[in-house]
Amino acid sequence: MSVLSVDLAYRRWSDLGVVILDQEPQAQSLHRRGVKRPTIACEIVPFAATGPDGKICANRVNAVRVDAEILAGRLNDLCAARGIRVMMLDGPQAWKSGDSGLRHARVSERELNTAAKTGLPGVVTPRTYRTFAEFCIDVYDALCRRGWKRLSSRGRGAMPHERVLVESYPYAAWKSLGLKPLCSKRRARASDLAECHGALRSLIPFTTNRPPNHDQLQAIVGGLAGLALEGREMRALRIVGDPPRREDGHWREGFIVLPARPVESALRWMN
Repeated sequence: MSVLSVDLAYRRWSDLGVVILDQEPQAQSLHRRGVKRPTIACEIVPFAATGPDGKICANRVNAVRVDAEILAGRLNDLCAARGIRVMMLDGPQAWKSGDSGLRHARVSERELNTAAKTGLPGVVTPRTYRTFAEFCIDVYDALCRRGWKRLSSRGRGAMPHERVLVESYPYAAWKSLGLKPLCSKRRARASDLAECHGALRSLIPFTTNRPPNHDQLQAIVGGLAGLALEGREMRALRIVGDPPRREDGHWREGFIVLPARPVESALRWMN
């Protein structure tokens, strides 16, 4: 059972955090109370820069901006090769609905008090967030043209047989797990990264194929809810907001999905 989690970025390909989370039922360790807790294997996938033609430009990692269409194609190909049908994306999937009753945010953003908020089409708070928000929505749309669908239900039927796009929010994921959130990339020191990495591993055992950087650790914590969703363990996640819908030619609202703190009675979702 695998999911793909992506910490989105548009300025540089090197800023993307792309991680495949997979269950390792064979690598089980005994919990001190006798509960078996399998390790989650996290494969960090490096994404090199590409030019307008989609070809790799390995020596231009910091010179080529991320193209939403090319990124969607590469993520889609990766999931097809690995048989992955749940993709977690850290970034807004839609605009605010015109009749939500909120002025500047989607329902999910208001409930989680996100730092940035997407209003009506083209309106973003703060304004400097607009380019990123539009890029993220473009990535969702490009993936939908390739057969993916935005998560549309809260219940056990939330995980249909088709491939599903799920919006994550790492900052709230840390808090939902009862952990101190990793601070922003600009402010984070090596000690902050090490502290959060250790705290998360103490709560939910996982391995990585290489030490994660800031973007990759955010992708890991944001992607944990995807494993619960794929396994239909609804007690192990929290779904916030209203279902996505089309309104006046634009996608509106959409759920944000967070992992829930595991307890002894709910450890079955990792097994």
